This record gives sequence, structure tokens and C-alpha cells, in this order.
Amino acid sequence: TAIDYREMAPAAAHRNIYLDKNGELIKGEGGSLVGYRAAGIPGTVRGMELALKKYGSGKLNWSQLVEPARRLAANGFTVTNSLARSLRNSDEYLSQYPETKRIYLKGGSFYKEGELFRQPELAATFARIQTGGPNEFYEGETARLIVNDMKRNNGLLTLDDLRGYVAKERVPLKGNYRGHEIISMPPPSSGGAVLIEMLNILEGFDLKKMEASSSQRYHVMVEAMRRAFADRAEYMGDTDFVKVPITGLIDKSYADTLRSTISTERASTSVEVRAGRPTGYESEETTHFTVVDAEGNAVANTYTLNSSYGSAAVVKGTGMLLNDEMDDFAAKPGTPNMYGLIQGERNAVAPSKRPLSAMTPTIVLRKDGSFWFTVGSPGGPTIINTVLCVITNVIDFDMDIQQAIDAPRIHHQWLPDEVVGEPYGLSGDTQVALKSRGHALAKQRYLGDAEGIMIEEKTGVRLGATDPRRSDGVAIGY
Repeated sequence: TAIDYREMAPAAAHRNIYLDKNGELIKGEGGSLVGYRAAGIPGTVRGMELALKKYGSGKLNWSQLVEPARRLAANGFTVTNSLARSLRNSDEYLSQYPETKRIYLKGGSFYKEGELFRQPELAATFARIQTGGPNEFYEGETARLIVNDMKRNNGLLTLDDLRGYVAKERVPLKGNYRGHEIISMPPPSSGGAVLIEMLNILEGFDLKKMEASSSQRYHVMVEAMRRAFADRAEYMGDTDFVKVPITGLIDKSYADTLRSTISTERASTSVEVRAGRPTGYESEETTHFTVVDAEGNAVANTYTLNSSYGSAAVVKGTGMLLNDEMDDFAAKPGTPNMYGLIQGERNAVAPSKRPLSAMTPTIVLRKDGSFWFTVGSPGGPTIINTVLCVITNVIDFDMDIQQAIDAPRIHHQWLPDEVVGEPYGLSGDTQVALKSRGHALAKQRYLGDAEGIMIEEKTGVRLGATDPRRSDGVAIGY
């Protein structure tokens, strides 16, 4: 099953809410990225409630499940090098709001590596949710704190917005790649559909005959990415509000049509690649965690504040950062969002609508239908291509889950028309070969932060894998 606890737009939101009188996007406070008006209705508490009610083992109650989070906030944790660096780099961003500045600064400067970071207000919020249950967040003292802070700061969220939030159980998307069932997230996430569309395109190429880090492999993967992301821009949105041709997008015959437009020798340009016609085939701070329990139940969970530190605003008295998920809507269709993604009318702002995301929690089965591995990642639009790279590394190049996560990745999202590689990921020869095919190479950066679990076929041993690209992830057994 798929549990959708994506944020929703407040009732006061409307199509042009983030445009100024000249029809241009509002920058800074009042826009879709920074401050109180950037926040969508939070869904995490309702999502966890739904998961516990329908799929909980019965061994732990709500209060017991919340306790580790409360304890961590109360007792604190040691600031890592990557967190200290992130705080320093976000100095100006986090200093915009007094409450945020008070919490994230210690004696006038940001926390340093090795220091203990405690969050007593957040711990108190968890304690209220522990005793009052999920309704406390949406109707109780925490809800009142959120709404009062919204009123003081010209925000959008109201008590009615919070009360009206509903987490939804949706049917996951299913594809098949070389005999393996791929199970992933449906809209309002674009991840599952785009992933399956790309896998369908790649299935027609013999990747196994290509070297894992060869320009041949990267070329056909980029061309699949280019076409699937063009379709994402045109067709994807919240299916509760708009019609999305999902069946066509993940149809094998549609992939055959797209594949026929790919030259193995020459790069397409994104100017010449437009969204296809799937209807004829109808019949950046994100967290991912993966769990497989003793009974073999598997969970792949991805959720996010959107930007690092969300909208930069902490609700007074809660210790809680607000998200800036409203930027995941097409605030001005056809204009890039913070990730450079072009989005269309189907993802325009509307009250109670859920914004499009790239989150791609995915489970892969063996050919006999048994669980094989699960994977997901943070990273904005690079999430989808991170998961794609990991899956093809495992299935086409016989890597285990840690090798597949460690291996170099590439990214292309249709627009901007450029291939993003990783530092030390593309050899000099590979870069030359890609350029000779007509690909434009962007400045290199690390892509995603994948986490995964694989069950070894012969022994049944669970292999936990965490990404070395960021130092704070960990694989543990229990």
C-alpha cells in the first residue's frame, strides 16, 4: 500500500497567490519559499497515525512510538560535521526570524561540531502529542500555537485547515523491469510514474553489455531521463484535482514509442524533446528511511520540509520548523521552481490541493514475487534518478545494495538541458565521449543520499546500506 501524507494548500491559497501586481514571482517573505505564507498544512502526524492504525503490529501504542523522538529532542544529540557546516552555510537564512535564530544559535553563533544540541520546546511538543494523540497536533494546544503564530506573521494556515487535513491510502504504482516487480509511489508524487517510465525505456537497451560507468550507459540513461522529465512537467499533478494519464505514462508500448526517438550515437536536445502523448496508451531537506522487520514487512518512507530548514520560520512555543512546500506547486506555470524544475498547469496552486513531489520510496521484488530490496533518497528531483541508478546497478550490473548505492550517478531533468555528474564519478574519457555525443555537462555535485535494505537470496541475511555521500546516515540492526 502507499500512504500519502503530503502537505495540502491552505484554504486561503489560490492560483496567483505568489505573484506580485506585475505577475512576477514574489521573492523572499510572502513568496513560496520563505516565511509563514510558504507553509502547507503539515501531514506527518496524520500519516503516522494512519500507518499505526492500519498496519501496526499492536506491540507498541502511540505514546511508545513517539517517545524516542521526544527523548532525543529533550536529551539532545551531538552536532556532526555536516550539520555544523549546514548551519554555517544557512546563517543568513536562519537569522531572518527571532525564534529560529534563538534556537539554532548558541551564544550568538551557530552550534559547532561536537556540541550538544537540545530542543526543549520541540520535546514539549512531542510530549503533548504523546498524551493528546494526533488530534492534539491538529486541534489542541499545538494547533493553537501554530495558528496564533500564523496570525501574527500574516500566514495562511487556520485551525480549519489543520482540522481538515486527511492522510490518504493510495494504490501504489507497479511496473516490471526485466521480470522484477517495481512498486513505487503514485501521485501527488511524480516519482513512481517517472521511475517506471524510465525503466520501461531502458528495458529495450542491453545495459548489461555496457560497462556500468561507460558513456554508452550514461547516454541512454540521460535520454530516458530527458523524455520522462518532459512528461513530468506536462502531465503530473494531484489526481484528486486533475486527470493524470498514469496508465499511459507507465505503459510498455508508450516506452517503445519514446525509445524509438533515441539515437545511440547522438544526444537529443531538450528543445526538440517535448512531452509525449501517453493518453493513447491508457487502458533538496528531505529524509528517507527504510525498515525491514523480523516478519519481513518492508517500509520505504520519504518525507520532507522541502528546502533545508523549510521556510526558516519556527512556530513560537513549539520548536517546530515550518515547511515551504508551497514552492512545490507551479506558482507561475512554466517558470522554474527552486530546483530548476519546469511545471505545468496541472500543478498550479489551489485550496486543499497537494503539490507535486519527486519522492520515490520504492520496493523491488524478485522474479518469484518475494521481497528483494527497497531504496529511496532525499535530493529534490535528483531523488528519482538516484533510485533509477541504484535499481539498474542491482538488476543490470549484479551489484549488492551497498555497491549500488556507492556507485557514481548522473542526473538530467529535461530543463535545464545539462547532464549533472558527481565529483570523481565521470572519468575524463567518459566526459569527452558524452560531449562528443552532444551532451552539455554541468558543474559536478553529489547526487542524493540513498538508503536501502536487501535480503540476500541464499542466506536470508538483511543487508543494510547507507550512502557515503552524506556522513549522517547509518544502517543498523535491531
